Amino acid sequence: MSSRALSFGSVAQAYERFRPGYPDELVGLVSSYAGRPITSALEIGAGTGKATRLFAAHGVAVTATEPDAAMLAELRRHVPETVRTVQSSFEQLDELDAETYDLVFAAASVHWTEPEGRWSRVAAMLHADGVFASFGGPVRLADRAVEEAVRSARAPYLESDDIASPDGTPPESTLQWPGTELERSGLLTDVQQRVVERRLTMSAAAYVGYLSTVSAYLELPPPTRSEVLGAIQEVLPPEVKVDADVVVHLARRSAGR
Repeated sequence: MSSRALSFGSVAQAYERFRPGYPDELVGLVSSYAGRPITSALEIGAGTGKATRLFAAHGVAVTATEPDAAMLAELRRHVPETVRTVQSSFEQLDELDAETYDLVFAAASVHWTEPEGRWSRVAAMLHADGVFASFGGPVRLADRAVEEAVRSARAPYLESDDIASPDGTPPESTLQWPGTELERSGLLTDVQQRVVERRLTMSAAAYVGYLSTVSAYLELPPPTRSEVLGAIQEVLPPEVKVDADVVVHLARRSAGR
């Protein structure tokens, strides 16, 4: 696991405060795809538990796994007691958890897992008729003029704050990663990509707070990080509208696996 993947613990409280949660529609979408009740689930890289809480609130028994101790401590402050929590990277889980689940899901975290053996691990954690779901997406400024002002303010410090597609899939492709990789794996099937559209309004301070939890900024030296976030704050209006669509990838464990 990369150091960038483990950079979030230092901003665990900000992550909880400023990162948007997930809409109820997501549970319905996953349940409809599964075609049967989901009673048990394991989350990969649960962070502060925003997605864990969503599924737990709908009666799913969730095992939330998270490698970073500070993130896990924040998660434990917010999830119900019914949630089982495990401090572990995804790659170490097979040593700690031999159970299988109706659902394995990852909320903005699967790109931090090691590519080698990724899908064989997922398949091994699923019941014979289990499903996998990966969902997330960046929070992007809806106003192009504001976006350009932010890009200019950021440029002296950071060329881009995006995370590139792990397999090089171009942004214009119909099927995005990890759907592309799921299709190639042969271990999961019926790969589908859905989008839950979402437009939010945030204060300028909340948007900068969100940026402070993005890994590209966390990799900067603290003084530089403060400078770039301050520069961005200066060019923002008091409130900003953002596109926060949730891109969902779904797949089933292949028969015979």
